[in-house]
Amino acid sequence: MKKAVLFSLWGGVVTPHLTQTFQKFEETAGISRGFIKNVIAKLGSENALYRLEKGKVTLTQMIPEFEAECQKVAADQGLSLPEQFSAQKLFSDVGRVEFNKPVLDAAAVLRRHGIATCVLANIWVDDTDQRDGVARILSVLESRFDLVVRSCYAGVRIPEPDIFTNALEKLAVKPQEVSAVWLDIDEESVKAAEVLGMTAVQVKDITEALKEIQKLTGIEVTSDLQPPSCDPENVSHGYVNIKPGVRIHYVDMGDGPPVLLCHGFPESWFSWRYQIPALADAGFRVLALDMKGYGDTTDLVTFMDKMGIPQVTLVGHDWGGALVWNMAQFHSERVRAVASLNTPLFPVDPKTNPMEKLKAMPIFDYQIYFQKPGVAEAELEKNLERTFKLMFIASNETVSGLFVGSPDDPARSAILSESALQYYVQQFTKSGFRGPLNWYRNGERNWHWMCSRPRGKASVLTVRSLSDTITVRNTPVPLIPANTQPCGLSGADAPTSASP
Repeated sequence: MKKAVLFSLWGGVVTPHLTQTFQKFEETAGISRGFIKNVIAKLGSENALYRLEKGKVTLTQMIPEFEAECQKVAADQGLSLPEQFSAQKLFSDVGRVEFNKPVLDAAAVLRRHGIATCVLANIWVDDTDQRDGVARILSVLESRFDLVVRSCYAGVRIPEPDIFTNALEKLAVKPQEVSAVWLDIDEESVKAAEVLGMTAVQVKDITEALKEIQKLTGIEVTSDLQPPSCDPENVSHGYVNIKPGVRIHYVDMGDGPPVLLCHGFPESWFSWRYQIPALADAGFRVLALDMKGYGDTTDLVTFMDKMGIPQVTLVGHDWGGALVWNMAQFHSERVRAVASLNTPLFPVDPKTNPMEKLKAMPIFDYQIYFQKPGVAEAELEKNLERTFKLMFIASNETVSGLFVGSPDDPARSAILSESALQYYVQQFTKSGFRGPLNWYRNGERNWHWMCSRPRGKASVLTVRSLSDTITVRNTPVPLIPANTQPCGLSGADAPTSASP
């Protein structure tokens, strides 16, 4: 039997509830407590707010109607509204809500266990200059829940029975027994859901309400938490032609200052699947690239030029980390900020060929193995599932072969879900390993290029683990214990560990 949990928007998914916003506005404007609620009740089902929520008027059309209703009720009571009374201000305040993170987390857990999630929202068409608040609410809802029912489109509002039945029909769920659960702060809507046969939970405390959901569904919604991630089928993909025969694929999410994410070996944009929605929710436009196995940082500059992005924050991992360091040094005017995970800056030494350095450091023997075209490709592409199961856990590398002595059918690591494994297999079945391996084969060519260019200086904060034996042994940057170095520094306040 298919199951679903339906959440009310106000007081459930977002806070505060409309009633609380009305009360705060009344206090600020010097109006008697409960006045707005009284106006709505006195004018019955055709009051301006209900007409707004049912989509009969837009917010700009409703505001003068609502103010007229308030003036009339006040006059009937022998009251006069203060000069600062403004319905425009009231509904601007309504859009300033916060999401209940425990509810968003619980919805993600429910979806992961196959339970449908839905938000029923008494909401309106906002055509005012302050409409960005409602836009933000709807954007988050659509990305976090299976179904969002807006009263202004449905023509019915909570607690009318039709809004519940319409949602259940779309979810293909029956209201009887515990197949459909409803959460709301409002007692009237709880009773309406129960009349239809739904199991209803009145929200008085979010934590207690979620515990009740846990009992009803048998799913630990307050634990088993994972950050939201990108579904490759439900995210925006794009392509940019860099030069003849070369184009970059990228994923695009969010709106705001641009952040470019550059992955490492042997990965793809999908490696950032958890960071993309987090950065987008934080107010950034996130572009996660599929890195190519070629050339220098000018390719990334070309990407920015064709996307119309003058300056960007760059975040890189592994080879992507090396790339963003180079961007910060050789194209500093295009970089607003830079962050590198796992990859420290290796200053260019014009006197020493990088291949000679590699041969002197046994920890990088696998990079020597990668140099001969076709050899590593044959091993890595022979069984892609085995390759990624071995790649995404700690493993020993040898010069004679990357996976020598490893099992033919290794266990999948806990850090790699089955769906993620299959996505990597699908991607590399199409592209193969030649391009990614070319990052290792271009080291000498890139070294010549970097030696021929002027390098800028950048002040950055470096945070590294003292137990990272590779960076501790092989980088010249002094390490400071993490518990003694404050984070969040930038510019002149940060240690200058990025300058060569």
